[in-house]
Amino acid sequence: MHFGLDIKENEIIEQYPEILGNLLKDHTTQKHIFWATNNYEHLGEAYHFDAEILPELITGDHGNIIMPRVHKDKILQQARSKEMAEVFTPSWICNAQNNLIDDAWFGRSNVFNKEIQIENGIRTWEPTEDKITFPEGKKWKDYVRDTRLEMACGEAPYITSRYDTTTGDFIPIENRIGLLDRKLRVINENVHESGEWLKAAQLAYKNTYAFEWQGDSLLLAREAMLVTFIENYMLKFDKEPLLKSLDYIAYIISWNVWQMDGLKGVIPLSCGERETNVSDLFMGPEIKKCEGCEKNNILKHNGIYCLIKDWGVKDLISGLTGRKIRFIDLLNKRSK
Repeated sequence: MHFGLDIKENEIIEQYPEILGNLLKDHTTQKHIFWATNNYEHLGEAYHFDAEILPELITGDHGNIIMPRVHKDKILQQARSKEMAEVFTPSWICNAQNNLIDDAWFGRSNVFNKEIQIENGIRTWEPTEDKITFPEGKKWKDYVRDTRLEMACGEAPYITSRYDTTTGDFIPIENRIGLLDRKLRVINENVHESGEWLKAAQLAYKNTYAFEWQGDSLLLAREAMLVTFIENYMLKFDKEPLLKSLDYIAYIISWNVWQMDGLKGVIPLSCGERETNVSDLFMGPEIKKCEGCEKNNILKHNGIYCLIKDWGVKDLISGLTGRKIRFIDLLNKRSK
């Protein structure tokens, strides 16, 4: 199945009925991700800021309401930039910054592509033609399992560059420059059997993370990562992956790309004033403010801290690979 720049939810639910629900899952709350924007409230109560994004709200007659930023009305684009600081980065800048990461990892430049100056400081790139080689002491699997994170990801242009988020130009697979795109290129060059390819791709997805505040952008990011998987599999094997493979990739994505207030580490707007009972019968409930908000301390919020999975650890209770951890515990661990 071919997906264009704007991935249609109707196409997903028609082709892969269970996948859309997985892409809307929030594992922290055990609900769906929510809108976290007022842009859709004119459609009714179910589209208000704090309402969950349900499959039936974005399919059928409403199948075209979520679209990439480049397709949104210019006034709406400006409003989102003003209200939520939503500014999307041209692909050539994403490429330049991702190149810096790889320059450090490989110890050399121009590993995946060579940047080319055009005009007025704007650049493009030319992909390298030769198979990627690795420095002494490092193998291709080390690169695939190297953990990468895009913060406040929007539509995740740093992870997968299916299109330029500022121009809307579609980017062919061989020219893509995202963090995940690069991992998949390495896999395509080194793995030629379907089962092993799937294992390697799952490893790449398990080590690629991102978070975003707004629910519509988060869904677009998740969809782009899913379709990137489909496109690369079809490029490699000239057929679509099985539904069970898609379902597992969607499950990984739903854990690794999550909805969060990046400044607080909690579900957006989940912390605030709380009423607590007091023992004195003649006094009313005590109002307790959020200590994290009051002291600007990310470890002290009373909201719902976001959960992610550490895929490298086996959960002792379920026996399954992947242990639930709070995202802020990674920050706390790093600071010790």
